Amino acid sequence: MSTEEPTRPVDFIRAIINEDNASGKHAGRVHTRFPPEPNGYLHIGHAKSICLNFGIAREYGGKCNLRFDDTNPAKEEQEYVDSIMEDVRWLGFEWDELHYASDYFQQLYDWAVKLIKEGKAYVCDLTGDQVRETRGTLSEPGKNSPFRDRKPQENLELFEQMKAGKFADGARTLRAKIDMASPNFNLRDPVMYRILHAEHHRTGNQWCIYPMYDWTHGESDSLERITHSICTLEFENHRPLYDWYVEALGIFHPQQIEFARLNLTYMVMSKRKLLELVRDKHVTGWNDPRMPTIAGIRRRGYTPEAMRAFCAEIGVSKYDGVVEINVLENAVRADLNKRAPRVQAVLHPLKVVITNYPEGQVEMLDAVNNPEDPAAGTRQLPFSRELYVEQDDFREVPPKKFYRLTVGQEVRLRWGYLIRCTDVVKDPATGEVKELHCTYDPATRGGNAPDGRKVQGTIHWVSAEHALSAEVRLYDHLFKVPAPEDVPAGVDYKTNLNPESLVTLKDCKLEPSLAQAEPGTRFQFERVGYFCVDTVDSKPGKPVFNRTVSLRDSWQKIEKKG
Repeated sequence: MSTEEPTRPVDFIRAIINEDNASGKHAGRVHTRFPPEPNGYLHIGHAKSICLNFGIAREYGGKCNLRFDDTNPAKEEQEYVDSIMEDVRWLGFEWDELHYASDYFQQLYDWAVKLIKEGKAYVCDLTGDQVRETRGTLSEPGKNSPFRDRKPQENLELFEQMKAGKFADGARTLRAKIDMASPNFNLRDPVMYRILHAEHHRTGNQWCIYPMYDWTHGESDSLERITHSICTLEFENHRPLYDWYVEALGIFHPQQIEFARLNLTYMVMSKRKLLELVRDKHVTGWNDPRMPTIAGIRRRGYTPEAMRAFCAEIGVSKYDGVVEINVLENAVRADLNKRAPRVQAVLHPLKVVITNYPEGQVEMLDAVNNPEDPAAGTRQLPFSRELYVEQDDFREVPPKKFYRLTVGQEVRLRWGYLIRCTDVVKDPATGEVKELHCTYDPATRGGNAPDGRKVQGTIHWVSAEHALSAEVRLYDHLFKVPAPEDVPAGVDYKTNLNPESLVTLKDCKLEPSLAQAEPGTRFQFERVGYFCVDTVDSKPGKPVFNRTVSLRDSWQKIEKKG
């Protein structure tokens, strides 16, 4: 499988790297990293960061590390570590080095001791609320902690006692001694360590003090000799602290560069909110196909090629913005159009009896697997007296320009014959249409009339005798509005959940070739959309298909009508 990135103009990050290489900085070396916290499943926004960091390393012949920022044992699990590794590999990348922030706990502790000895860090007894109260405001400086001027020896002893488990959670912290009057709040004596008596998924109960993200991140980058530490924009104000730490320690200084995170319409990207949706059972799990997680879109049928193409198309910017969901869906359509075999599937079956077709006769019709890919070849479809067509392809009283089935009107069966509806059979009690009677023209096999008569409508079908019954899940946007988090104060964003984000159809009729389809295999249901075999619930004899994306952007049409 090719993982080549599409050609793109040089963005500002690559321009920085090009300038560094031209000047000889880092001796032409390019080393990036992707540093997720294993406290949840990765989402589409992370896919952008993965493609950026791993893509840059690949383009410049450099390296990219996968590093787990596992400094909060209360929220981190091995399950999340495993899922992140799977997601990175699914996107088509492999890390050069695998690291964990927990690998560096001893070194981080030793460096903290160094700063304490140099009078650049101190143990503070203030509670979290008291620290916030003394932090100051945008217009007023903060107030020094009453413990700020402790002697280095006292700080060392207290820090050792913190490490030894002598104090309760939250009783003390280690803070950097920087500047409580700094206009940048991140430099107002930030916390470096907090006490947390919790078992870590890798280090067990070895530690009861854990480093904060800002203290861990730059030092981990330095230890790994990262040249370009690429982060999202929310870390821009943290960069002075990143620089202060590595300069105070006198260690290798990577360059932090920030870019705008990915925001998509009809989605939420907050891990906290995604966890809430899972916990409160608004979705079936992290891999629910409606979720923006990489696990969810993989199960839904998105391809890694489509995701890489999408990330390349939107590029990287210094400014936050929102990408329309149809940009992502169009990338998926473009990719699946090239690779997905075409099949016939009737989601809302209506029986058709061809009254002049011989009873008991079955013939095999040739069908092209993918007109975009001649190498995909052809398959054979069974054709018989009784068929299923879509209910929407028939109207007893048709509107203007309705070119599908109606009494007296001729229509083309895809890969088959021309048929004409002659009679409608209804349920006597309800008046519901139960069955159509039609005739076919034996001279029109393949769909063309030898006399040259024009037939405008073409519909899909399956042979009733040979049809595969299947469950089909029609997935749509999880939220019904483009900006689900844009709600008035006091209003829960979950009021914007889309009640029709999943419609389950239990007895769809599919062509028999799909009986052997493997989980994860993708298809285009002709005239309907792109679907894949569900990787969790589909079983032999009981297939389940997920709608990946429709053939057209129906939501855009709905919005325009509104």
